Amino acid sequence: MSDKIALFWPGDYRELPNESALPNMEEATQQLEKALKKIGRESYRIPGYITKPHESIEKLGPVNDPMIGVCVHWFYGPHTTDGVVGKDNPLLLASNFSGEWPGLVGLLNTGACLESVNRKFSRAWTDHEDYTTDDFFMTHLEEWCKTGATSYAEDEIKMDVPVSAEAQAIADGVQKGIEERRVLALMLGDTSMGMINGYFGPRLLNPIGFTEHKVDQAWIIDRGKRIEQSRIDEAYKFVCDKGVNFHYQGDFDANATKEQLRDYLAVLDMIDEFKSDCLGWQYQLGMIPMRPPSDFCEGLFNSTCRPEGNGDTIATATEADQGNLVPMEMMKRLCKAKGLHQSVAFHDVRWGGEHNGRFAWVLLNSGSAGAYAFNHDPDTLEGVHSYRQPAQYFPIPGGTFAGESKAGEITWSRAYIKDDELWMDIGQGEVVKLPPEKRDQWWEGTTREWPFMACDMGITRDTLMAHYMSNHVAVSYGDIFEEMVALSKGLGFKVRVLSDK
Repeated sequence: MSDKIALFWPGDYRELPNESALPNMEEATQQLEKALKKIGRESYRIPGYITKPHESIEKLGPVNDPMIGVCVHWFYGPHTTDGVVGKDNPLLLASNFSGEWPGLVGLLNTGACLESVNRKFSRAWTDHEDYTTDDFFMTHLEEWCKTGATSYAEDEIKMDVPVSAEAQAIADGVQKGIEERRVLALMLGDTSMGMINGYFGPRLLNPIGFTEHKVDQAWIIDRGKRIEQSRIDEAYKFVCDKGVNFHYQGDFDANATKEQLRDYLAVLDMIDEFKSDCLGWQYQLGMIPMRPPSDFCEGLFNSTCRPEGNGDTIATATEADQGNLVPMEMMKRLCKAKGLHQSVAFHDVRWGGEHNGRFAWVLLNSGSAGAYAFNHDPDTLEGVHSYRQPAQYFPIPGGTFAGESKAGEITWSRAYIKDDELWMDIGQGEVVKLPPEKRDQWWEGTTREWPFMACDMGITRDTLMAHYMSNHVAVSYGDIFEEMVALSKGLGFKVRVLSDK
């Protein structure tokens, strides 16, 4: 492999996040340069952030040297993928491990994007301030420099597990229902922020018993104008009476929430019109300058307790991410068939740390967690807090659907594209209750306005960082592990089980 290595900065489309991260990016790049120098490698920088797909094509496309993407804040997948697809020069995504600067989130998302287009790449990460003092990181960096790739242990990955007759019977029943009436996903727009790994489309959805109906998000604006004020007022009264705690201040007030409920009702009407089973909601970036955030609506749809509800959830994936939407709908149906509560949460794999001798991930997404996670009561919204989405990213005021997830046994999963086929990762874990001081430290160190889940995912930190194919995960309370394995196989997924047991 060439001794000269190109360093590049994949970026956000938005100017402000890139500006805020600039000192962090500069420091991390210097650390990488120092680490490469220590193992006898020269490096050079590709100037500036890559903030649009064409910049990726123009800046990375001509480069034939080995490349390292500096992953130390949130960035978009195409800002790497579009410039390197079709090439075979060695590519490494090198990340920090921070909740405040979620480079690991960008690494996981971009890695899954690269996998979905069959572009080979490697990963490396460190939580050390001085990268050269992290033997684990340096070993993998040196291996990559010598061979063009680096690998990690796979002892926590299994391609098959035993499934009981009882679990198989439940899975068979759910599969029969899907075969009798395929699952219809209403998609409001396309995937968000260039997350190409989260779009499967009809060619991959139809063989597994799913299909999609795409509706332009402009319909929300158009139809929202015709929502009767009385319905909005009744919906607002409902969420207040059922226990939502609104943290109003500044431009975030009751009118902002009512505008979010206008969008909720407009989308609810579309779900009823098209007889949709589940929902993917893009929202950003297209709706950001025109409508309040969709998060409060998404949280309601993922709750059985909701305005004009029918006792059922509408499994809803933020960012129109089908990689979460598909397993969310499958898990919902399995939970119902097994007599468990049906709400399935959508989370980012944001950060994590040690607690009582085990590694717990902070699972934290802006709103697609239902109320059940916060109260374990299907008939109330108690425990839901709504804070203004951070104004620097969301100029139109609107609230989140936040809370602290209660302790309990969970099953998790994620669908993704590998080798032009659909795969499903499945695991078991436990939501843990943190002491208030540690909880607040972790929550404040990420994004306090968003729903919080501290979760032992049943695998070591480094197995997830090395092998997981997304920054998103679907989580349900209760044990539907064997049922999810059986249903995934029955529908035609390639299955990986991730477990340290």
